[in-house]
Amino acid sequence: MSPDPLAARLTAVAGPLFFPVTAYDASGSVDLDAFRAHVRRGVDAGAAAVFACCGTGEFHALTPEEFRSVVAAAVEETAGRVPVVAGTGYGTALAVRFARLAEEAGADGLLAMPPYLVHADQAGLLAHYTELAGATGLETIVYQRDNAVFTPETVLALARTPGVIGLKDGYGDLDLMQRIVSAVRTGLPGRDFLYFNGLPTAELTGPAYRGIGVSLYSSAVFAFAPDIALAFYRALDSGDRPLVDGLLDTFYRPLVELRAKGRGYAVSLVKAGVRLEGLDVGPVRSPLTEPTPEHIEELTGIVAAGRALLERHGARGHG
Repeated sequence: MSPDPLAARLTAVAGPLFFPVTAYDASGSVDLDAFRAHVRRGVDAGAAAVFACCGTGEFHALTPEEFRSVVAAAVEETAGRVPVVAGTGYGTALAVRFARLAEEAGADGLLAMPPYLVHADQAGLLAHYTELAGATGLETIVYQRDNAVFTPETVLALARTPGVIGLKDGYGDLDLMQRIVSAVRTGLPGRDFLYFNGLPTAELTGPAYRGIGVSLYSSAVFAFAPDIALAFYRALDSGDRPLVDGLLDTFYRPLVELRAKGRGYAVSLVKAGVRLEGLDVGPVRSPLTEPTPEHIEELTGIVAAGRALLERHGARGHG
């Protein structure tokens, strides 16, 4: 764990946020050696932060003991070079338990995913995240999606909650996000509250989110094609619109359309991509299923097309 606050480290990022997959061996057990290699490759390629055991990392499929060991491996492998943020979720009691395990493992912060199954009202959601944020000394990012969608007033209350440093949006309502940003800006002037675009394949909506001041985003693509993800990040950051549009048209839109062809492909397609790059991280755990051979072949072609575009632009994104 770095002595510097997580919020400050994330404010100063200069690369994509890396959401590694969790590796499994042939028996289905967690493969920490393969996971370490995956994290090492990502950090060496230019990741600005490692978000371990989150959605792409199959948080839902891990036991508490596995979760702690994977987070600890990420912390040890990064060795303080970049912050490590661990996922947490389920009901309040279990979310607190996972948060404390992450703190024991040396994580720098938490990504708090929606409560399990129930649809709570705004007061209940606020109580849940307030208790979670107060359960450890870790700074917490709240993940808005599915059954945890907030009003601007609730986000303002979250921004006032000690330990809560930001909101990751996986819901995708830009009108709502603009009202949230405005509510926090006017209700807490001078507060450096962080916002993240957390939609699956967030690069597709990156230009739109930048329009409302949201520049941080999660990159699942970075897990299997870090050169493409880093090139896109740099092009978006520098205003290289031809390269941004070229990658959106040639790589990201086809990838999103492929992702829509299978349930759970936001995770299993990423894991297949990591295997295509030569690192055996195993399959996804049930209830997720693997992409079909035809879809893996399609993924291979999409990655090749993206890299061919980078070659034409002379913009390979190696860190």
